[in-house]
Amino acid sequence: MQKPLSTFNKLFGSGPTGVVASLILLFIAIWLNKLLAPPPLIANHALRLGIFLASCVLAVVIIAWSVKSLPALDRGNKLCTGGAFKYFRHPLYAAFLSVFDFGLAIYLNSIVYIVWAIALHPVWHWVIGYEEKLMIGIFGQDYIDYAGKTGRFFPRLINKN
Repeated sequence: MQKPLSTFNKLFGSGPTGVVASLILLFIAIWLNKLLAPPPLIANHALRLGIFLASCVLAVVIIAWSVKSLPALDRGNKLCTGGAFKYFRHPLYAAFLSVFDFGLAIYLNSIVYIVWAIALHPVWHWVIGYEEKLMIGIFGQDYIDYAGKTGRFFPRLINKN
């Protein structure tokens, strides 16, 4: 039997580790962007700003939906497979990785930032492995079955099962 999750792990999971890794990669991207000085991707500032603001709104909606679907105090106590969790195993992380970061990369208007947003995905897939092992330890086969039907950061269009 797996020991219960600490309150910190219930509230934050792999988030702090992922955030530190994301910020390190962002600082590298900023350095590379200054070093390489690639040409801008989209000349229209209003379009870039609109895409970024839309990504911010969508990220906030997904975050709110996630928190409503599984309140912080239920994390690690209840396997939630409805609401936002029907589509994403990690909707909070998905809001940042799959929505906000790409909007920010487009706003920053450089291929370097697009590569940064893409590079975050394998890093977070690695970081999230620890959290998913904890969930398997707590929920066992139910979590394994759920993971087979649901994408981590993008909705799964084709089920493995």
